[in-house]
Amino acid sequence: MAEIAGGVSVPWYKEPTKDQWYAFGAAWLGWVLDAFDFTVFLLIMVPIAKEFDVPLTSVAIVFTLTLWMRLVGATAAGWMADRMGRKTPLMISILWFSVCNFIAGFSPTFWFLLLFRTLLGIGMGAEWPCGAALAMEQWPIRSRGFMSGVLQGSWGLGFLLSSLCYWMLFDRWGWRGMLWIGIAPALAIVYVRFFVKEPEVWVENNRLQKAENRVVKAPLAAIFRRGIIGNVLNACWFQCAGFVAYYSINALFATHLQKDLGLSTALIATPIMLANVLVFLASSSWGVFSDRFGRRWAMIIPGIISMAILPIYLLSTNTLVIVGGFVAIGLFAGGGMYGQIPAYLNERYPTEVRATASAFSYHVGAIAGGLVPPILTYFASDPAWNLGFAIPMLIGAMFGLVNFVVALLLGPETRGVEMTSELVIA
Repeated sequence: MAEIAGGVSVPWYKEPTKDQWYAFGAAWLGWVLDAFDFTVFLLIMVPIAKEFDVPLTSVAIVFTLTLWMRLVGATAAGWMADRMGRKTPLMISILWFSVCNFIAGFSPTFWFLLLFRTLLGIGMGAEWPCGAALAMEQWPIRSRGFMSGVLQGSWGLGFLLSSLCYWMLFDRWGWRGMLWIGIAPALAIVYVRFFVKEPEVWVENNRLQKAENRVVKAPLAAIFRRGIIGNVLNACWFQCAGFVAYYSINALFATHLQKDLGLSTALIATPIMLANVLVFLASSSWGVFSDRFGRRWAMIIPGIISMAILPIYLLSTNTLVIVGGFVAIGLFAGGGMYGQIPAYLNERYPTEVRATASAFSYHVGAIAGGLVPPILTYFASDPAWNLGFAIPMLIGAMFGLVNFVVALLLGPETRGVEMTSELVIA
């Protein structure tokens, strides 16, 4: 990969400056650790239900409340990021979700656990918009799609780490130990504090707002103005659909293997780890595709392929088919569909409200995704239905995928968009 710059051939990875690499590293690290703290809960829902003697549906509601609180944290952090800069809210978010996860490990009651895992959602939601804006708005256009895939696909690396810890440590440390490990991400704020600078695009935009006395004091209200609200609503639609599809596929898969198939700890962890390795690799690969053919098609095509894969393994009773199908889905519903979201959302919005608009549209999707675990668990385990987890997971995923594809077909293409400091809506 090379282009001509001043008559000299420049490899893509040498085009970004040192500061741009540092900023991307901060966003990447925050996202991986965010994923670790969140996804470890998916692997310990059953033992938590047993220890506190509560229905599995109640434990699934903890997951729901965590996702719902992401919107609160994302909206607050989006406002802070647009008004104060990207670094400070990023550091606060990492510290927040790390401490909440650690405290949750000491839970004496189920309600204590519910409280701190719910509060964790605030920090979780705050991390994404700050990190994504920090990384994407200053990255060179040529490889922005690829690096968006690397960034978003790193959620799979966080999930991989939590699965690895579950496999190696759960039988000795129990579910509490899995949560205590979650304090480690707090160390990342040292790196952000001393090595990362604010993006020049944001710095100049903020200067212009003040110099021209056109400061956007309420960016959340600004995104509902005429001329931008249609864009926001379309983004909310495809994000809601994407979250429903993702959590229908992933949120209860470990529970499905535990409850429906009775598999061991190692057999549960293995397919999840393998799938998330593919999530990272596929997300990066589809990012290269998006830089050549567009953001939308890099998400639409894997979404359509996922529709064909899902019934094969979810309707099977063969353990190898189930495991193989779930691993394969990491290439498409895990990696391809979501890898372009950091670039695509940030490219859709002007600098004055970029973090706020991206945060809102992304985490409205989390609200929809948060409904998935308790609803699917109800139909899977309630005596009136008792369907098992496979059928509800399949229905939820197909519903999400269809809406995801349609919303993207109706949305704008953003490949090649240059993020500038000019005032657009201020």
